[in-house]
Amino acid sequence: MNNTEIEKKYLVSSIPFDLSLYDSKIISQAYISVDPVIRIRQLGSEYFLTVKGSGKLSRTEYELEITKKQFDNLTLKSETRFISKIRYYIPQNNGIIFELDVYKHDLDGLLTIEVEFESIDAANAFTAPSWFGRDVTGDPSYTNANLAIAGNSCK
Repeated sequence: MNNTEIEKKYLVSSIPFDLSLYDSKIISQAYISVDPVIRIRQLGSEYFLTVKGSGKLSRTEYELEITKKQFDNLTLKSETRFISKIRYYIPQNNGIIFELDVYKHDLDGLLTIEVEFESIDAANAFTAPSWFGRDVTGDPSYTNANLAIAGNSCK
């Protein structure tokens, strides 16, 4: 299955509402490879292997659900540390869902928010709310793969 992910990513310095009002999941992920990007992820009680193409705003993404045993075996092949975060799903009136990541452990204090779009035109037309910080969509320092390599030096 071929999917194109169109996504913008922003830093967040403060959250102007109570996060307990929103659904969330704990995410733990590492990278078997960062070039090409091959990620393993535990999302709640589900496990995934993901391959991502190159690109910043738009890129191809292939995702395969795997078993816990497969996940555990693949962790032995990881070339990065695991990063851990809580992802909050914040629905908007226009059908978009803001995905706020609150990083844990050595990335504690880092907050990012991702917004996925149906088209590049929709992404380019998007106006971020005032509580969003700097747009880091094109900044390779803030890809999760680089955060898994560099740790807290990106904060």
